[in-house]
Amino acid sequence: MKKLKFRGLNSRFTNRAEIILRDFLALERTTLANERTLFSYLRTSLYLILAGIGFVELEDFERIKWIGYVLFPTSAIVLAYGFIRYFILSKKL
Repeated sequence: MKKLKFRGLNSRFTNRAEIILRDFLALERTTLANERTLFSYLRTSLYLILAGIGFVELEDFERIKWIGYVLFPTSAIVLAYGFIRYFILSKKL
């Protein structure tokens, strides 16, 4: 039977020393948790953009339109922080 190789499922860990399966799986779980955290920052950033668009598009509430304009740069800050945190933690692994 032919063994299938999946491009995205290859491990980035190198075997510097002899490690047991439990430690290897712990490193894989940590990597997956780091990716989930990045996706949550991305999701939060998108929700902030949507909320900002909603506040800007309100016609009867001109006094709170500024909240929408504040949410756009806040979204960019959250997204940048998420990517920075992801790459810093990826280098530590």
